[in-house]
Amino acid sequence: MNRWTCGMGMALAAAFAVLCAPWAGAADDGAKEELKFELPEAAFGGTPLPYTSEILEKEEFRDRPPFMAPKGTTLVSKGKPVTASAAPAMGDLKMVTDGVKNYASSALVELEAGPQWVQVDLGSEHELYAVLFWHFHAEKRVYFDIVVQASNDPEFKTGVTTLYNNDVDNSSSLGEGPDKEYIENARGRLLDPKGVKARYVRLYSNGNTNDEMNHYVEVEVWGRPVVK
Repeated sequence: MNRWTCGMGMALAAAFAVLCAPWAGAADDGAKEELKFELPEAAFGGTPLPYTSEILEKEEFRDRPPFMAPKGTTLVSKGKPVTASAAPAMGDLKMVTDGVKNYASSALVELEAGPQWVQVDLGSEHELYAVLFWHFHAEKRVYFDIVVQASNDPEFKTGVTTLYNNDVDNSSSLGEGPDKEYIENARGRLLDPKGVKARYVRLYSNGNTNDEMNHYVEVEVWGRPVVK
């Protein structure tokens, strides 16, 4: 190959790279987008929480940074059916996915004392990119033994992925977890499932710093349907 041919080849390759670069950049830039969470109004007032723990997360008052997810990710849990380990002592299970997140007692679902769970059925398998939930935010509380799992098995006997677990002593018989306890607030607790595929999301708890009961205001699952 002579120098002219070699030079022309290199020039064409360079030109091709320049022309294609904007398209490649646009594809990368458009791969993800910010999820816009609608947060409830915060409750103000109340007394400081008289609770300490070695695994209690330091309270955060700043807004959380933007949460990015693949394009096409939407809220897939609103209005979806909810089951639980026990009949509610207060409220209706459908309130867990009804979109009402305020701190009024009318938005609260209460389950009896002891380890309990609520489970959202998305109707089909989804890629999960965010789980956001509120136990209670009318005042400061810490809920115990929080475990969040995802599976395609409604009985959660097979194919279970644990997304969060702060049960340090296995009191809920789901294994010891590495995650922190935290003080409830109006921002809720946000988890990143990183695209795990599942139809069902189950959330466990085991009482709180105020009483032995279990509460849920809202559970949101964000994702995309799995195309088969």
